[in-house]
Amino acid sequence: MASGERDSYGRFVDSALIQVRAGRGGRGAASFRREPYVPRGGPDGGDGGRGGSVILTVSSQAVSLVAYRTPRLHRAADGEPGRGGLKSGRSGADLRLPVPPGTLVLDANTGDVIADLMLEGEEAVVSRGGGGGRGNVHFKSSVHRSPELAEPGRAGQERELRLDLKLIADAGLIGAPNAGKSSLLRAMSNATPKVGAYPFTTLDPELGVTELAGGNRMTVADIPGLVEGAAQGVGLGLRFLRHVERTRVLVCVLDGAAEDPLAQLKTIRRELLAYSPVLAGRPQLVVVNKLDLPEVAALRAGVGGEFLWCSALTGEGVPELVTVIESALIEAPVPARAPVAPVTHLPRRRRQERPPVTVTRQGSLLVLAGEPLERLLERTDLNSAPSLERFQLRLDQMGVSELLEEAGAKPGDSVRVGEVEFEFRP
Repeated sequence: MASGERDSYGRFVDSALIQVRAGRGGRGAASFRREPYVPRGGPDGGDGGRGGSVILTVSSQAVSLVAYRTPRLHRAADGEPGRGGLKSGRSGADLRLPVPPGTLVLDANTGDVIADLMLEGEEAVVSRGGGGGRGNVHFKSSVHRSPELAEPGRAGQERELRLDLKLIADAGLIGAPNAGKSSLLRAMSNATPKVGAYPFTTLDPELGVTELAGGNRMTVADIPGLVEGAAQGVGLGLRFLRHVERTRVLVCVLDGAAEDPLAQLKTIRRELLAYSPVLAGRPQLVVVNKLDLPEVAALRAGVGGEFLWCSALTGEGVPELVTVIESALIEAPVPARAPVAPVTHLPRRRRQERPPVTVTRQGSLLVLAGEPLERLLERTDLNSAPSLERFQLRLDQMGVSELLEEAGAKPGDSVRVGEVEFEFRP
């Protein structure tokens, strides 16, 4: 992978925490139509624009999550305020953040899967912009013909996300450390991974593209070495297995010069099964590497044609291996997506039902809480007398005064709703 897809220490970034905030809606306008020779023009304040949303979009140009290695706030634009003449404010621009294919998006606080982004151009709205405030034209009535009331815009959604990258590849090379997977990837594709004669040369997954007959292409991944106990986190452990999940065909690479190559195969299959039975059931091919060594050639003569054989160093058997993988991909299933947490919608409450508002006493202070109050507070301009009057009227209509009386509130007691504190006047 290109150096631009790694952090300053040369590490491949496949996990990141980011904070996103959608834009706030624009304020509604409190305006009145005033033109010569036009009596009783009336209110004409327009609505504020909706705040921009934060959207994750899949781009093949992004190979890792290195762009999000430093935690910071990613914020969409706010909506513009409304204006007179019934002119609505412009909506804030959406913020699109590119992520590589195979990015799993989770809520950092709950662990719920928000989106599983796999295909080029796929998008997911992860933070929705706040609605614009209504202008004073909406508050005109037969008894209130000159309303000076206009609403502020609602705050945009803010959340903390965890991004986990699971590489998507047609074939994945898995095996023990120093089995020659990186050398085999070099021989099969255009990739140039680091190669060394010592274990754990590859610490990060590498991707390569193999050109096939007919102009087709095959993506091959070199996954870091698998050791005993990987399913329990030993070595590179779970990080290794996470990148195997998206692979359609598993190519088990055995070190033909090892003391017992078949023991390596048993370890690979045991760890795959311990991590995920579904993953263990993925189509598998077994290739013995280092055929250029005399002892491996002798082993091949004794074992027979049960496995595939190749030499990543000389290229012997590599074209045949590519052909076999290509054939296996025809029948290989596409890996399933992670289940996304459903979005629950609360049923509409009947008008006569009391809203779920709670009253708690903190010494001499009564504290009101509840989703309807939070929404009402968002729509209230605390610096506007008409807006505060409407706030008090809506509290009465919602039955909050009755709740306070039931909680033992007396005239003059202090009541707090969010950041607003007032005296109780039944």
